[in-house]
Amino acid sequence: EVQLQASGGGLVQAGSSLRLSCAASGFSFDEYNIGWFRQTPGKEREGVCIINSDGSIRYADSVKGRFTISSDNAKNTVYLQMNSLKPEDTAVYYCAADRSAAGWRLWFLHECDYWGQGTQVTVSS
Repeated sequence: EVQLQASGGGLVQAGSSLRLSCAASGFSFDEYNIGWFRQTPGKEREGVCIINSDGSIRYADSVKGRFTISSDNAKNTVYLQMNSLKPEDTAVYYCAADRSAAGWRLWFLHECDYWGQGTQVTVSS
């Protein structure tokens, strides 16, 4: 059974940090690009960052310098370290996986092979 399990969300104050985890099972993790997305009610889903199977990384401008994505292939887990959190980072965060070249389908079209369930991140001012 394929699973993407996102965890680590919570309620924090502005300026704080959180680390989200996306644990994968049931597929060849190291062959996939893994992306983090977020969504708030009434807004379009936003790509946060992506780590591709070749190790290349892309960040949304809104999180550059504050968020860091990393991968532990031994644990089939991708992490999202979020520092200097802002109220506008409040959203449900999702991870997703695909195998398109350089993750173009996942990053630009938000299409993927697998979506995980979301984890809520709430940043209070």
